[in-house]
Amino acid sequence: MARRIRLDLMTSGIPQTGNGNSFDWPGGRGVFICEALSGGTVGLQVQGPNGTWIPVIHFATTTDIAIASGKMANFEIQAGPIRAVAGVNTGCVCSVTGVPLTAAG
Repeated sequence: MARRIRLDLMTSGIPQTGNGNSFDWPGGRGVFICEALSGGTVGLQVQGPNGTWIPVIHFATTTDIAIASGKMANFEIQAGPIRAVAGVNTGCVCSVTGVPLTAAG
């Protein structure tokens, strides 16, 4: 079985507030999951061609991703830098995991 990419965007090692570090996403479908959050929501952003950070939308909708603790969201985006945005929240633990397009992957 092929390995799926997993990026830990924010971890429990450091209280997370505001814009997280950017990570290189290889493109395609993924799941964004938030395991811990002290309140509010956390969003996912992708960097546009001119360097602007743009909210990622839920797969097959026009709604920006903003999830609470214990929730997840599906997305599909091009390759490039991504980051989590936690607003004024602290203690956020969230990651993204790639989803293959076929059952074989």
